[in-house]
Amino acid sequence: MDHLKKIFAAKLLKVKAIKLQPTNPFTWASGWKSPFYCDNRKTLSYPELRSFVKVEIARLVMENFPGVEAVAGVATGAIPQGALVADLLALPFVYVRSKPKDHGLENLIEGELRPGMKVVVIEDLISTGGSSLKAVEAIRQNGCEVVGMVAAYTYGFSVAEKAFKEAGVKLLTLTNYEAVVAEALATGYIKESDVELLNDWRRDPAHWNV
Repeated sequence: MDHLKKIFAAKLLKVKAIKLQPTNPFTWASGWKSPFYCDNRKTLSYPELRSFVKVEIARLVMENFPGVEAVAGVATGAIPQGALVADLLALPFVYVRSKPKDHGLENLIEGELRPGMKVVVIEDLISTGGSSLKAVEAIRQNGCEVVGMVAAYTYGFSVAEKAFKEAGVKLLTLTNYEAVVAEALATGYIKESDVELLNDWRRDPAHWNV
């Protein structure tokens, strides 16, 4: 397992940014029942962890997308992380709304991108990938090239992997489902018997129930 993924998984679990409740599932906005909930926004409340996220995302950007000319955050969760990374890298920053503003200039992209710019998209969380890839499409329609995306966490759903492949978007993450479950098991957060239940959920989250 990637060392970074293990370290960040442990940090998320420590501040309870990730909650695992195999026998008392959450209800997501989509209506899906889930034993797993991730809220990366909690990292913003811990200065040392906030800095860790900023530095590690920036490192992944520079190592993998050296020609990047701008950073875009996906509203709302990735606006702060994206802005922090753009500031560290001294790059222009924009954020992409889920839908155009309903008044004023009716912007979908807030900030300024010049046609032809190479853009890295920052996301806090990847579930199905739908909202993330809508942001990619908005940037492309603005005449820019999306060179890749960096997210704090991914559930690794097959539907998302398929969608990113079809969209031609390279996705990198600080940590993922496998790392979190392994760390949760190693630290006693969950029991061995919970792991198969969690894996059953991830195989078909739309139809899962405890």
